[in-house]
Amino acid sequence: MTQSFNNSLIKTAIVGYGFSAKTFHLPFIDTLSEFDVTAISSSQVDTVEQDWPKVQHYLTAEEMICNTDAQLVIITAPNNVHFSLAKLVLENNKHVILEKPFVTKITDGNTLISLAKEKGLLLSIYHNRRWDGDFLTVKKLIEEKTLGQIKHFESHFDRFRPVVRQRWRENSQDGGGILFDLGPHLIDQALQLFGLPDAITAHCKITREGSSNIDYFNLTLHYPDKLASLSASLFSAGPNLRFNIQGDQGTYRKLGLDPQEDLLKAGIRPDGEHWNNESVEQYGTLYTEDALVAVKTELGGYQHFYQGIAHAINNAGQVPVSAEDALWNIRLIELAMESERLGKTMAVKL
Repeated sequence: MTQSFNNSLIKTAIVGYGFSAKTFHLPFIDTLSEFDVTAISSSQVDTVEQDWPKVQHYLTAEEMICNTDAQLVIITAPNNVHFSLAKLVLENNKHVILEKPFVTKITDGNTLISLAKEKGLLLSIYHNRRWDGDFLTVKKLIEEKTLGQIKHFESHFDRFRPVVRQRWRENSQDGGGILFDLGPHLIDQALQLFGLPDAITAHCKITREGSSNIDYFNLTLHYPDKLASLSASLFSAGPNLRFNIQGDQGTYRKLGLDPQEDLLKAGIRPDGEHWNNESVEQYGTLYTEDALVAVKTELGGYQHFYQGIAHAINNAGQVPVSAEDALWNIRLIELAMESERLGKTMAVKL
């Protein structure tokens, strides 16, 4: 029987206590008044008990999911267990948020979507980069046709990590590598702007010594009137180009990543609406035929995802990121790997 949740204060449990949980999730659910952190599962017993002494601690995700009275479970575990843990959460009649990527196999995603619908539970994926200030700026420029007709859209998520690290994100054979780690960010943003492409051409390579997974990719999404190029490299040591968007009325270029991740890593609490303002020096530039202008970055904020979740739970609203949307990211990743394997462009079919 589907459990009914009517209280405005949402009891929340988190699977995992690593970088993702501590940086991208706990600061928001701890800051927002709609949520109450009630349980954490992690093998880091001493650290969790020190940081969260009033929160119930479980050694395993499975034990917590089956025993906690939390209404909502956030999964920040490795990609290869997203499906099994999310399925267990839904079977225990709790709402679930999954870190991206949603799943590593299309069939698993469809199973979770069907199960959530059957039980009347919320299933959402944490595509937080929809609330990057630079992305919101790009979205506004395109919607207002400031650049005219877009001809080429270029989006990067580059880093300088030439040495392979011994961690699951890089070494897991099921959902490891940057195509599953960074790819969903870039793909999701492109789909939000332009919808599904007609086709995809991809180069997905292993470039670092000792690497066992894709650590470079360039995906070209083919639209009737434009191309979208999505790239990630781990050999980018200089100032990183984030966006280069060319239209028939001008070009917008933006360097550097949205500041929210660095602020959160530095321990800045996301209080209020303006905790993550960019400085003037960080603004992107609009180039036209006879001028260049600094473009103020729109105000982003990952808190908007969780505010949307609270509204969806308390008011039977729509989740801020649907599982159906997130599953298209996985479908395009699968097509990208097939494009690399076959050396040809792959059609994207509904």
